[in-house]
This record gives sequence, structure tokens and C-alpha cells, in this order.
Amino acid sequence: MSRLSVRKTYKLFIGGAFPRSESGRSYVVTSAKGEFVANAARASRKDARDAVVAARKAFPGWSGATPYNRGQILYRVAEMLEGRRAQFAEELGGPKKAAAERVDAAVDRLVWYAGWSDKIASVRGAANPVAGPYFNLSTPEPTGVVAVVAPADPLLGLISVIAPVIVTGNTCVVVASENAPLPAITLAEVLATSDLPGGVVNLLTGHQSELAPWLAAHMDVNGLDLGGVEDADLALKCEQEAAENLKRVFRPASEDWSLDPGLSRMTRFLETKTVWHPVGI
Repeated sequence: MSRLSVRKTYKLFIGGAFPRSESGRSYVVTSAKGEFVANAARASRKDARDAVVAARKAFPGWSGATPYNRGQILYRVAEMLEGRRAQFAEELGGPKKAAAERVDAAVDRLVWYAGWSDKIASVRGAANPVAGPYFNLSTPEPTGVVAVVAPADPLLGLISVIAPVIVTGNTCVVVASENAPLPAITLAEVLATSDLPGGVVNLLTGHQSELAPWLAAHMDVNGLDLGGVEDADLALKCEQEAAENLKRVFRPASEDWSLDPGLSRMTRFLETKTVWHPVGI
């Protein structure tokens, strides 16, 4: 007699832990061939609020860490991700060689951003000439809590939106790809077993239409990346909700994630702070 395999029901990743959705809801995840693979938690607005609270709590410690330390942690995440290369390739599906190359590209992208952690301040900061006996210095500082709607590319695209946010000292709440959440869930397991402090990255699985507007309207979210929102009406609704507290909104056109990412994503959620120091003190 044949037996049915037990399909896993995956959980959310909030504050470094893996809670179930408070609503108890889940939805079916299928493979590219339409086969039932697993169940993923369907996050609610309450889960989104909990994730924002966790991100805000983690922000002082993470933004106060040295850039070198943040780079070390991102490099450790890259090591852990490469150690589970075969699992990620299987979850991405498609031809094995192409899937493995996409995993390698995600690892390389993490290493690339890790290398920028202690250099971005030198590139974006400045010593400003002033008429007086003062030093005038401009330095970049993180914006705060950033809500990210991840793109359809479930791994390279996901890494490409998370890494630039956290390497500069921000914390984030991420809505994973709705149709292909498994790589994001496995990435959460990687983050939980790396040195990343709990709450720096919080991953929610569920419906964009339910979670994105709520995060956009949240008064304790400082920035919004709508790169993964393909529905124009939903994107417009999120922008309108975000306007109430004037949070930064980033809504790029469709992107080729295999291209050189440049510095624009790292600087998107940075603020410039200018300070004055009397000469000789």
C-alpha cells in the first residue's frame, strides 16, 4: 500500500522566530508544473504589525553596529546560503544548471553588498568647505524601518532588495513572492542560523493585496519599496496610503536582476546628516 507524504506547512519569520500566522490561515504552494508542494502561512495585518514592531525594536542595535560588523554578517549569510545551494536550486525549479547558476548569482550579490558595508559612507559622505573656522561634515545614516514587497524573482530578486536595505543599517519587513515563497522561507531559515540579530529581517508570506497597503499606511514604517508590485492599481493605492506620513516610496520599473546593481538601492533609504565642529576641538 502506498503512503502519502506529509507536506510541510511553513511559518512566518518575525523577530528571529518562526510563529504561525495569528489568523491560522495558509495557502497552497505549487511547483512550476502545478504540483502541490507545501502550505505557506498567509500573514494577516496583525502579523504585519508584529513584524514592524520587531523591526523597530532591532533598529537601534543594528544601525549602531559598525559597518564592518554588518558586512561580516552579510558575508556569513552568503556562506550559509551557499551551503544550502542544492536545496535552493530545487526550490527554484526548472533546469538544474540554470537554477544552480541563479543560486550562485544570489550568493555573489550578497558578497558584493557585504563589501560595500564600510565603504558607502566614504562614497556618499563629504567634508564641505565653509566660510568660517568650522569643519562641516555630511554623513549618510539609515532611514529606519523599510517595508519591501519582493519581486517575482524568488531568490536573486529577493536578495537584491533585502541586502541593500540592511547593509546600510536599516531593518525591514518583507512580503515574499506570493506565487513562489519557498526560497524566501528557506532564506529565513538561513538568516535564523546566521549571526543576523532577530528582527533585522522579517519575512511574511501571503497576499500582496492584503499586506502591502497596510504596511504602506503604517506610521512606524519609514520607507517603502514597491519593486515587486505588478498591479498598477495596488501600487497606486500603496503610494496614496504612504503619503499620509510622507515615507519614502521607491517604485522602480521592471528590472533585470542579473545586471550590475550599482549603488542606487543602497542610497535609496539613506538620509544625509550634516554636523558642524569648531576647528581645534
